[in-house]
Amino acid sequence: MRFFEPGLCSVTFRSLSPQAVIELAAANGIRSIEWGADIHVPPGNLANARDVAARTAEAGLSVSSYGSYIFAPDFAPEDVTAVLETAKALDTGHIRIWPGSRKRPSADYSPGERRAATEALATIARRAHDYGMTIGLEYHPNSLTDTLPSALQLMQDLPMPNLFFYWQPTPGLPLEDALAEISALGSRICHLHVFAWLADASRLPLHERADYWRACVDALPEGDWTKTACAMLEFVRGDDIGQFGEDAVTLSKILAGHRAAD
Repeated sequence: MRFFEPGLCSVTFRSLSPQAVIELAAANGIRSIEWGADIHVPPGNLANARDVAARTAEAGLSVSSYGSYIFAPDFAPEDVTAVLETAKALDTGHIRIWPGSRKRPSADYSPGERRAATEALATIARRAHDYGMTIGLEYHPNSLTDTLPSALQLMQDLPMPNLFFYWQPTPGLPLEDALAEISALGSRICHLHVFAWLADASRLPLHERADYWRACVDALPEGDWTKTACAMLEFVRGDDIGQFGEDAVTLSKILAGHRAAD
């Protein structure tokens, strides 16, 4: 079993200011924030990144990661530079990357296209290594991690020591299948994105999936990830602040029970 800290993805509340996100997280027992690059911390705006980093630290929170929107292979070298410099200004050593083109399922790739995407991810990993940073591949539908076989192929083709995988279940994924994914990827998983969605993408309070997530967290083995691992709440029902507060309590109970068992 692995120790997890409760976290929050800032994209959960895109309409809120960074300060409001920080205050909300701190008030609900969250220990770390993954700052998104789309709204709160745009790449290249280093002054904003430094300000957000300072505000986060002042609240007693850490920055678990920088949630970039680089889609490999669809990027320019300067895009990677901007993301790396912004992550540095944000005071985090970990960056989230999307494997593959935006909203494209892995089954659509020809062998050559897949090879190009894999080489692009390797290039990003090498660039990150030069900065002393790790990267984590988003585990998401319509990407090169949308099926376990595709993700395992990436894991085999990208053995870099600074490249890891996030994990989250496809909405509606049966627990048996979730545990099979965790078992196969476990040593290379860095962080978790935690939510409660049905197969039709409707959202539930997290307490309705507490047993599911407890089993998933308990199944995570120790592995190659040596930094603090975070279980980050993402996209609560109705984008509602009150629901977030309830889900944060549920997440804390899940992780506390996990620590007690450990």
